[in-house]
Amino acid sequence: MTSTLPSTRRTLRSPHLDHRTAMRLAATEYDRFAAVISSLTAEQWTAPTECPDWDVRQLACHVLGMAAYAASIREGRRQAAQAHSRGGVYIDALTCIQVQERADYTPERIVHEYGQTAPRAARGRRWTPPFIRARQLPHPQEIDGIDEWWTIGFVTEVILTRDVWMHRVDLCRATGQLMRLTPEHDGVLVEDVVTEWAARHGKPYTLHLTGRAGGTWSTGSAGETHELDAVEFCRTISGRGTGTGLLSTFVPF
Repeated sequence: MTSTLPSTRRTLRSPHLDHRTAMRLAATEYDRFAAVISSLTAEQWTAPTECPDWDVRQLACHVLGMAAYAASIREGRRQAAQAHSRGGVYIDALTCIQVQERADYTPERIVHEYGQTAPRAARGRRWTPPFIRARQLPHPQEIDGIDEWWTIGFVTEVILTRDVWMHRVDLCRATGQLMRLTPEHDGVLVEDVVTEWAARHGKPYTLHLTGRAGGTWSTGSAGETHELDAVEFCRTISGRGTGTGLLSTFVPF
């Protein structure tokens, strides 16, 4: 019988960003997501998104649930225990719980609770001690068929911000809103994504990303050259789009 178990990448993945910068990005992204959901019309809350099985309201429930996860150690442990008890892919179980537990939330309640919870999530992540951030997560994360080991800091400083950012992209695309992008926020976040993407594929490349979050990066010579919008680049390598060559390298959000 052929085994279908994923192989394992032993390198412990940690943040590239310094803690101060990572927490500035986290707080700003929580604020920008709050601004988007606060501006939605009744019709927009029921619009489908590019996340399978989620409309705008359900997507916002997930982001709210993840903020609650980050805001309280007790709540984070509760959600994690329930997700692990369900089996299957952990992150799928976790997000499913977050949406199901808020199935009866109205848009008004989502906006209100997010406004209360997001600042506590930012504060909780900012105050996580260095020795905790350096610890290895108790379970590996399956990324593109490979089990990876992450530090807690990689989640609290990187993944939790990327998750909100990408869902802000999802909401703006679903509702036709113009996404607010600035070099000092989105540009820094995108650059961190590019750094990880380049390390994951480890090959020469030249990448020119357009738009207010864009820039140009390269390493080596005679590698692939790609030019595309910065947001589309992130969508592509997150699995929301289809990329060829080095753009098929997956980066978690």
